[in-house]
Amino acid sequence: MKLNQVAHLQTEIVHAYMRQHNLKPAEFVGLDHKYGILRFIEIGYEPFHLTGTQGVIDEVEDYVKIQREHETARSAE
Repeated sequence: MKLNQVAHLQTEIVHAYMRQHNLKPAEFVGLDHKYGILRFIEIGYEPFHLTGTQGVIDEVEDYVKIQREHETARSAE
């Protein structure tokens, strides 16, 4: 896996995710700091680069949802 290929996929997904959710760059950065979205895309690069943009966005949305649920469960303890 080449680093520039991962960066290209991350860029493509981030731009599409921001458009889909009407996010400003700073808002995405906040989500990434909180949930590690860019790292998630990097780790999943091998299957993701064959999935297509919307498929990866769907995976990111599921990942963020799970992270939020874990966060809510931890705060309820």
